[in-house]
Formats: sequence, C-alpha cells, structure tokens
Amino acid sequence: MATVLPPPSKRQRLAAESRAREEEEERNHIPDSVGPVRLRFHDHASGEATGPPVYIELKDATLQNLETLSDSIDGREFALKRIPYKLFYQPLLTENEQAVPQILIRDGLYQSMLHSDRQSLASSTETEITIKRAPQAIFRVKAVTRCSSSISGHGSTILCMQFSPESSSRLLTGSGDATARIWDCDTGTPVTTLKGHTDWIFTVSWSPDNSMIATGSKDKTVRLWDPQGKPFGGPLTGHTKAVRNLSWEPYHAQQPGRPRLASCSQDGTVRIWDARGCRIDMVLSGHSASVTCVKWGGLGQIYTASQDKTIKVWDAAKGTLINTLQSHAHWVNHLALSTDFALRNAFRDPKFGGPKYESDRRIAAKRNFEDAARIGKKLVERLASASDDCTMYLWEPLTTTQPLGRMIGHQKVVNHVTFSPDGLYIASAGFDNHVKLWSATDGRFVRTLRGHVGAVYQCCFSADSRLLVSSSKDTTVKVWGVESGKLAEDLPGHQGEVFALDWSADGGRVASGGADKTVKLWSH
Repeated sequence: MATVLPPPSKRQRLAAESRAREEEEERNHIPDSVGPVRLRFHDHASGEATGPPVYIELKDATLQNLETLSDSIDGREFALKRIPYKLFYQPLLTENEQAVPQILIRDGLYQSMLHSDRQSLASSTETEITIKRAPQAIFRVKAVTRCSSSISGHGSTILCMQFSPESSSRLLTGSGDATARIWDCDTGTPVTTLKGHTDWIFTVSWSPDNSMIATGSKDKTVRLWDPQGKPFGGPLTGHTKAVRNLSWEPYHAQQPGRPRLASCSQDGTVRIWDARGCRIDMVLSGHSASVTCVKWGGLGQIYTASQDKTIKVWDAAKGTLINTLQSHAHWVNHLALSTDFALRNAFRDPKFGGPKYESDRRIAAKRNFEDAARIGKKLVERLASASDDCTMYLWEPLTTTQPLGRMIGHQKVVNHVTFSPDGLYIASAGFDNHVKLWSATDGRFVRTLRGHVGAVYQCCFSADSRLLVSSSKDTTVKVWGVESGKLAEDLPGHQGEVFALDWSADGGRVASGGADKTVKLWSH
C-alpha cells in the first residue's frame, strides 16, 4: 500500500505563502539602474503609431498611469471624454528570433515584461517599447446570474433562436415542431406562434431594421413574417432540400424599400430573395455538396461554407464567383465575420438606440460598419471558418486566398465560431467539451475555457466583449470572463441538451433552449 503524506500544517502553509510573496516581490522589483524608458503607443489593429514617443520612469508605468498617458496623447484628459483601452506589451526582438505573442498589461509594464527584455532595458536606455492599445466598450455588461423566466410552449426540441436587434424584449425561436414563436421577454409569455412550415425549422432571422422575420425549414421553403407574426406573402419555394441557414443583406447596402435575403440549402445552392417582392433574385450554384452556412458581408460579398470542404466568396450584386478558399480537410460547419455584431446592430448603438429617420439610419449603419471594419486606412472584413477536421482558419478573402492563420487545438469537431464585438478575439465551441479563445489578428491561441463535461454547441460574446456564454450537451449554460479565462457563472436548469443560445445586443439578457422544449431567459 502506497504511503499517503499528511497534509501540510498551518505553519508550513504560512511559510510557503510567505516564500511565494517574497519571490514575487523580488521578481518584480525594479532595479535602481533602470532609468526612464522610451515607449510609443500603437493601434492594435493596424499597428500604426498613434503618437510621438514618450519617456516615463519604469516604476511609474503602472496600468492606471499608462491609461492616463494614452488619454493625454489623444487630448482626452477629462474623465467624461475617456475611452477605455486594453493595453498590450509587444516583447522585444533580437536577431534570428521569431515573433513573440503580445502580452496583456494587467498591473504594470515591468511586471508584464519578459526576463530577456528586462535585461535589455538595464543595458540600454535607447530601446523603444511598443505598447498596442485596443479600444473597449464604454459601457459594461453584467454577467447573467439567474433564470428570470422558464417558458414552455414548443412541442419539440428548440433548434435555433435570436433576439430582436431592437431590444432584449422580443425573442424568436424555431423548433422541431414546425413552428416558430415570438416571446415577450419582459413578461415571460408567448406573443404569437408562426405556423406554416410542415417540418423542422433549422434557422430563424430578424431583418436588420426589425421590420421582418425570416424562417427556414426542412420542408425546403423560406417564409417571411412581420414582427407581429403575420405571414408576409406565401412561402418562398425553389430549394429542393432542407434550408440550413439565412442571412439578410446589410442595412447600409440595401436599396431603399428592397431588402434582400440569402438562404442556403442541402441541395448545394444559395438563393437570393427579394423580400418585399417575395420572388427569387438570383441563384448561386457552385458547391458540390450541402451548403451549411451563409454570411452576407458589408463590403458587397456573400460567403458560403459547404460540406464539399470549400468556402466560396460571391459578388452580391452580380451573383458571380470571386474566390474559392480551400484548406479544410473535412466539412466546413460554420462561418463568422469580424463585422457580425455591427451588421446585426445596423444603425443602433447598444446603449443609446438609433436615429428615427430613414436617411439618418442609413448613414449611421454605414458609419457603424466602417468603424468595425477599419484597420488603419482600409476597410477589412475577416472571416473565420470551423470544420469537422477539428481546425479553424482565419481569412482575409478579399486580400488573399491563403489563410492568415490555422487554429489547431480542438480534439474533436468544431461546431461554432464567433468574433468578439471589439474584434480582438475569436471563440470556438467544440465537441471535445472545450471553448477556446484565439487572437482575431493572426489566429494565435490565447486560452482554453474548461468546465463543460459534454460537447459544446454554441458560444456568444456579450456586447462589451468582456464576457462569453456557452451552451452544452451537459444541460448547462456557462458564463466566462474573457480576460481571466475563469468561470464567472454556472447556470444549470435545463433538463436536456442546450442547442440554441443568444445574448441580446443590448447585453440585458441571455436566452437558451434545447431538448427539454423550454426557453430559459437569464438576467443579472
């Protein structure tokens, strides 16, 4: 029988903690030989310098002082004008060294530096330190902590859901019972049932201006409804197999009074519909297997993913093929755009609403999109793809057909991928029970979020990008801190697998649904 050591005594524990504190203080002690250091702030997305170099005593380079210095360079010395920034330290490079991932500054500059960089500063005062800054949301979203409503009504598994882009007061769900439902989230009651489909509803989508609802079904049709649930014309027919995904034309790109909708199907085609006229506009054919996902980008392109292992980029105006992206070795399950959050919100601000008039809305929608897509002086839309080959790729489809980065680490199928609203992170949900975070700049691995004990089906960022929520086969919903990588809230309550998940654009609520046929609303 193996000898079991006794647990350490209180005296031993206190001594170990004291030694750890002393080692930490010694490691972070700034030598007197290190004088002022020269640093320069750079934009995180473009890498361009945002101001002149400045000199600062290293002992004064705390996170708070660096944020104040960043604001003063921008002329935002007053608290009312401040924009919160996330600051990253870029490690120094010597000859024949590969690039080192940037490090988030949590306490101070010296504490974030590598040992080799500390030695370089001690020997030279002319070394310029690069600090990259990324703007953060001015508002903060609180983690959801409780189930505010548990609503029954569907007669079968809930397969998809989406909050209204207008507010968190309305939720749309689609189910295996061939119906979609609109729910009043303020009162926790059903508003209306959308009847017309004859088979499972795989996908639901609100239009960007909140004026229409689209549903796609296994019965091969797409149906349109008004926000009150009344049918808008008849079914849109043409697909010969189940409709898997829907995507609306971005609000700023729509012709006035003529919104368009893209639908993809297991028949290998993508159809573009005139939503007001309820007629087909064009058919995009080129895939040789089921099309699993479609995304309508803000720069005039449509992106489609297929079980033929390819991603295709189409011209949304002409319907012609621009590029085919080939790197995956198995089915491509899901796509995400770096501008998804801005396209969903269209002309709205997550906290302050949007303009009332059509002309002002179009201008605001275009401005919001360009703010989300701008890197330096260019508008760039990045694409992330998730596959059955257990990998993901990061693309800039309009620049090159080669991926910017290959994201490996999942041990099983990657089911879902999404960008954070601030464009810094990519989150992926896999059947290996893990959620993983990656850099949205180059695809570098950041951290793994461990806690689920079953396959993870979906994940979704909060509007301020500081929190992430995930849903799983283990019947739970979990909320994670993005920077800490720690579990913020564990939300049990479902009686079966949780397939569908969404976080409202205003950050107020999370909705989940799955095999127990119940919609659960979570709030703070």
